[in-house]
Amino acid sequence: MSMLTREEALLYHSQGKPGKIEVVPTKPYSTQHDLALAYSPGVAEPCLEIQKNPETAYDYTAKGNLVAVISNGTAVLGLGDIGTLAGKPVMEGKGLLFKIFAGIDVFDIEVDEKDPEKFIQIVKAIAPTFGGINLEDIKSPECFEIEDRLKAELDIPLMHDDQHGTAIVSAAGLINALEVVGKKIEDVKIVVNGAGAAASSCTKLYMMLGARLENIVMVDSKGVINQQRTDLNKLKKPFATSRTITTLTEALKDADVFLGLSVAGVLTIEMLRSMNDQPIVFACANPNPEISYEDAMIARKDIVFATGRSDHPNQINNVLGFPYIFRGALDVRATTINEEMKLAAALAIAQLAKEPVPTVVTDAYENISLTFGPNYIIPTPLDPRLLSIVAPAVALAAMESGVAKKPITDWDAYKIKLTSLIVK
Repeated sequence: MSMLTREEALLYHSQGKPGKIEVVPTKPYSTQHDLALAYSPGVAEPCLEIQKNPETAYDYTAKGNLVAVISNGTAVLGLGDIGTLAGKPVMEGKGLLFKIFAGIDVFDIEVDEKDPEKFIQIVKAIAPTFGGINLEDIKSPECFEIEDRLKAELDIPLMHDDQHGTAIVSAAGLINALEVVGKKIEDVKIVVNGAGAAASSCTKLYMMLGARLENIVMVDSKGVINQQRTDLNKLKKPFATSRTITTLTEALKDADVFLGLSVAGVLTIEMLRSMNDQPIVFACANPNPEISYEDAMIARKDIVFATGRSDHPNQINNVLGFPYIFRGALDVRATTINEEMKLAAALAIAQLAKEPVPTVVTDAYENISLTFGPNYIIPTPLDPRLLSIVAPAVALAAMESGVAKKPITDWDAYKIKLTSLIVK
């Protein structure tokens, strides 16, 4: 991928109509009769139906296909607490991705409120508008309280993508990387560098897949999170190791897996060489990973390496998950996004990477091998099969776990409908 310039990025967002998304009508509006149906007096009839039965809002309004992307701007990309307005381009971008990959409409909502309790009350107050809520770019540890409270108090699918999107996609990559190197998840030693929202969620999902807590070492900016430390909050304590090691260098010796959700440059060539045979390294710091692709390739020839970048193999990209997770959740009117649905998404994404890749995908990635193996453990974001594979898996998991209010009965028809949603 060619390098983007500042000027190019600013022009992209400003040329023509500013921004990246818009609202368009879905019903006729060219005659007086059309307008009478759209507004007064015709609009009164669906209002009365919804008053009698709130579930009919899904029949008469856009609620069932409308997701709110909500942020308070406190943890925007790698830019930090840049504020609600400065984060708006990111939220619009999320809306664009929802639409083009899964046909989901989005309102981006930037809430100028850092107090968790007030933020929760604001989101609850506007929730009736939406079929689902995607929380975005909210800093840790507040994001945990906000998500937990809203999930408990709302009856629509809700997910903080910064936590769970990375967990789902990296879990899919880990499943396949372990298969490539012939290791079992219950046996491998895992080092997680970073202890924020994404790190916590990733670790929990890996444990659902079979990783053992005693084989996991988490490292924050002060060093290894171990049981000797007295400064650990309630979010870090569950991951404290009984080992007496204190540094990342010590943690990585003979480790099998490194997951980086931290900052550029913290993983050195020497550290990488101290890891076990056929190490799996997911260096997800953006835009620059914990170790560069070039240095990783110099350090180890037997490595399985992934980053968050699109210009190297194995991009761990949240867009492989969130559009399709919400699509499946919305289509069965799920009341939440639970662990079963996240796990189903990870397994479906992992399985897709093992399938033969269609020409439309190989043409878009002409310089990258797209055959299952060390350089292809995760599907590419431009694989159109993601929608018809991941969304049904999530929908089925919602049904089987008892959170679907509108189960799907004709799966063949559902998959045909999904293929029609992709924006060309």
